[in-house]
Amino acid sequence: MKELALLGKFGLRNKRELWLANSILKSYRAQASSILGLSEAERAAHEKELIRKLSNLGLLTEESVLDNILGLSVDDILERRLQTVIMKLGIARTPHQSRQLIVHGHVKIGDRRVTTPGYMVSRNEEPQISCNLALAAVPEPAATAAKGA
Repeated sequence: MKELALLGKFGLRNKRELWLANSILKSYRAQASSILGLSEAERAAHEKELIRKLSNLGLLTEESVLDNILGLSVDDILERRLQTVIMKLGIARTPHQSRQLIVHGHVKIGDRRVTTPGYMVSRNEEPQISCNLALAAVPEPAATAAKGA
């Protein structure tokens, strides 16, 4: 039931996309767990590098520690997908509409067209997102009923 709720919330096409996000999360957690087992000198360098990578992706802040990585959830990974970021920016109203804009080639990051809804957006790329299609305003149901009467 939880998987189905996530599919609807984030507008995922199938469970495979959710499983992919789960495997990405497991990979980050495994890296954090392996860093915990290193000596203190090696640990500091690897920890800083992993936290910098995840903060560039927008999953953590620069002041985070390894425990924060272990506390990440699938929702955090899914929030950084292009499909969700477009909806959060207000370019699209629903996750399904944002997916359609991306797949149809209307979304650009900088000068590059991105047609993959699962693309992980970094913090640096977020302000560069643009849509070359102006969405028409949907008329209110009361306004259309008044015109027909």
